[in-house]
Amino acid sequence: MDDQNQPQAAPVFKYCRESRVFKTSRVFPNDVNNHKTLFGGKLMSTIDEVASISAMRHCRTNVVTASADSVDFLLPIRPSDSVCFESFVSWTGRTSIEVFVKIISENLYTGERAVAATSFLTFVAVHEDGTPAPVPAIIAETDEEKLISASADQRSELRKIRRTSSKLLASQLSTTKYWE
Repeated sequence: MDDQNQPQAAPVFKYCRESRVFKTSRVFPNDVNNHKTLFGGKLMSTIDEVASISAMRHCRTNVVTASADSVDFLLPIRPSDSVCFESFVSWTGRTSIEVFVKIISENLYTGERAVAATSFLTFVAVHEDGTPAPVPAIIAETDEEKLISASADQRSELRKIRRTSSKLLASQLSTTKYWE
């Protein structure tokens, strides 16, 4: 029997580095808002894009975005800047994957770099039929990975509380058209 054609068992764990994604882009005039800084929605879209790649690299199956836990805009990003997105898996549950995204701006004239934003997103791994799929645990190696992973259990608990509150709120909201 040929072992090459046999399905491989899913790994029990993976390293954060195996899910790391980098994307660098420029800020063009059509990317800015009326304050001449990068439009927040554009930044959030790219955050979700790179985070989803990290999540899929980790589990090697489809993922769905469960929540954008936080996007913290720390510094304005201007047309004179490039924007580097760096993401990696920072925590996993049974089927959930937390991804950390660090956004670094670089002034292309001076070379000055700064962390302009940070974000945490949660994805759920899913089989082709849409049912949740188990994911490997993660192992943090670098000081930065360990720093981010150290508070992951606390963020997971906060997500559960926020989700319960969101469901309660949604159950009390109207779905009727305002003109009816």
